[in-house]
Amino acid sequence: MSVANTDDRPRCPWAVGPENIAYHDAEWGVPVHDDRLLFEFLILEGAQAGLSWITILKKRQNYREAFAEFDPVRVARFTAARQEKLLTNPGIVRNRLKVESTVLNAQQFLAVQQEFGSFDRYIWSFVGGKPLQPRRTSFREVPARTLESDQMSRDLKKRGFKFVGTTICYAFMQAVGLVNDHVVDCFRHRPLLKEPSARK
Repeated sequence: MSVANTDDRPRCPWAVGPENIAYHDAEWGVPVHDDRLLFEFLILEGAQAGLSWITILKKRQNYREAFAEFDPVRVARFTAARQEKLLTNPGIVRNRLKVESTVLNAQQFLAVQQEFGSFDRYIWSFVGGKPLQPRRTSFREVPARTLESDQMSRDLKKRGFKFVGTTICYAFMQAVGLVNDHVVDCFRHRPLLKEPSARK
């Protein structure tokens, strides 16, 4: 079931408040094939662990500024001193493990790029190169994890990534369009049925 907001368009029930509505309408579930943006979402979803998404969404610009616009090459080179400085930045979640994992994940991200040619090619392989289309009629049907997110989580962990549990991976999949989890009567569901498959 979807909900209507100020413009009366039906939306997924979590899309409440200006930030969530803007994110839901413009980004959530739209297939992403740009490696920099994939890295951004991977880090932001990990930062969300134990917190609400709106908390991270409101800090998103601060994260971009703190983490070199999510350029994995630059983030991978962050020194211990720079990481310590980030722990004094009130604009991000000042959690040592999350800050350190961002740098570590950037290094592993580059390794995946080298192995597969792009992170895009690697991550889309978990869904066969095109978005999953479960056509859910109610948001209560949306799972916290799936077989695909389990597989993704296991492989990322094997490669040394941190903050990539299966529920984080599924949230990442939803965010970057590996799965279209807009409910069927949400106005964004139908347009995302027509998105092209991942680039080869």
